Amino acid sequence: MVEFRAKRAQAIPGKVSTATKKSPLPSGREKRRGERLNSCVPIVMEWNSDGVSRRGEAQTRVVGPYGCLAVLTQNIQVKQRIQLTNLVSHQSNQAVIVWCGKQRADGWELGIELINPAMGFWGVDL
Repeated sequence: MVEFRAKRAQAIPGKVSTATKKSPLPSGREKRRGERLNSCVPIVMEWNSDGVSRRGEAQTRVVGPYGCLAVLTQNIQVKQRIQLTNLVSHQSNQAVIVWCGKQRADGWELGIELINPAMGFWGVDL
C-alpha cells in the first residue's frame, strides 16, 4: 500500500499565511459593545415632536448595557431623543432612537441607545 501525505508549506519569515489572516472587519457578536439578553421589561418613552409632548408605554425584547430593542405602538423617527424610564426599577435615562424596524402586530420595533447608561439600568447582570 502506498501512503500519500500532503507536504506542509514552508513558512516564509515575515509573511503571514492567508489561511491564518483575520478579516479586517468584525462580524456578528464581535461588533457588539456588550452582552445582550432577551428580556421583557416594561418601559415608558417620553419625547417632544412638533412642539407636542408625547408618551408611550412599551416592552423591551432585548436589553444590553448600552440600549435595547423595544416595541412601541407609535412610530418614532430615527435620531429622536427620548426620556426612557424602566418601570421595574423606576430609573430614567436619556436615549436616542437609532433604528426603526418593521411594524408588527404589537407595534414598531425600535433600536434605542442610552446616552449616559448606568450599568445597572436594566436590573440584570450584563
